[in-house]
Amino acid sequence: MSFLLAHLSDSHIGPLPRPVFRDLLGKRLTGYINWQRGRYHMHDMDVLGHIVDDMLAHKPDHVAMTGDIMNIGLPAEFPLARKWLETLGSPNDVSFVPGNHDAYVRSSVPMLAQTFGPWTASDGEHETRFPYLRVRGHVALIGVSSGVPTLPLLASGKLGTRQLHALGALLDSTHANGLMRVVMIHHPPTRNGATPGRGLSDSRAFEKIIAAHGAELVLHGHNHRQSVAYIQGTHGRTPVVGVPSASAVPGTERHRAGYHLIRIERVEGHFATTIHARGLLPGTREIGDLGQVKI
Repeated sequence: MSFLLAHLSDSHIGPLPRPVFRDLLGKRLTGYINWQRGRYHMHDMDVLGHIVDDMLAHKPDHVAMTGDIMNIGLPAEFPLARKWLETLGSPNDVSFVPGNHDAYVRSSVPMLAQTFGPWTASDGEHETRFPYLRVRGHVALIGVSSGVPTLPLLASGKLGTRQLHALGALLDSTHANGLMRVVMIHHPPTRNGATPGRGLSDSRAFEKIIAAHGAELVLHGHNHRQSVAYIQGTHGRTPVVGVPSASAVPGTERHRAGYHLIRIERVEGHFATTIHARGLLPGTREIGDLGQVKI
C-alpha cells in the first residue's frame, strides 16, 4: 500500500493587512518594519499559487503544512490565513502545526486554536491539544507546536515538558500499532538546526525523546531551505527533513520556493520512504522536479 504525503511550509502570505496603531505596539513594530523593508519582496504570492496548484495536481493523500502562514500575527491576518489553508484541502486531508510567525505575540495565541482548530485536532476530537495524532492508512501523523511568542529580534521555539512527555507516549502507542510515525514541527529540532536565537530551545530534550521512543520521519520548516539531518537512537536513525519556503523567490537553489512529495510504502514488514523535491526551476518561473532528496 502506497501513501503520498505532501509537505510545505513558510508560505508567509501577503500583502499584510493595513495595521492600526495599537496593533504595532511591541514586537509587531519591528516585524512590520522588516516586512516593509525586505520580507515583502522575498515572498511571491503568484509563485505560491503555482506551488499549491502543482502540489494538488499530484493528488496527495495528505498535506503537512509546518507553519508560518502569517507574518506578524495581526488580527486581520488570521481569517486570510485560514482562507489560504482551505485552498490546500479540507481539515481531514491537511494537518497544520504553527510557527513562530503564527504565534508572534501573546495576543496571537488564543486566536491560533480558534482559527486553525480543525486542522490541529486529533482524530475524533474537536479541541486542539498538542501533540495531536491523526492516522491515515498505515501512517501516524503527529503534530507538535513549537510556535511561542518571543522577544523582538528572536525567532526561537519551545515544546515544553508536558508536550514532550505526551509525544513519547504517542510514539510508543503508534509503534505498537505498527504505524509509520511522522512527526511534524515548525522549528528544526536538532541542536545545530538553526542559528542562535532562531532554534528550538529544548532541542536536546526532543532528540532524547526521538532517540528513546523512535520515529520514522520528522518534518520541519523555518529555515526556508532544504535540509536533511539525523537523530540516532535505540530504534535506529531518524531522518529530520526540512523544506524550503513555499513562496520565497530570491536566494540559492536550496532556498527557492518549493515543497516535497513523500512516498511511503510498506514493503515486506517495513516502511520504505522516498522524497522528491519540486519547486522553482533555475532561471524560470516554472515549477518542476528538482530531484530526489536522499535520506
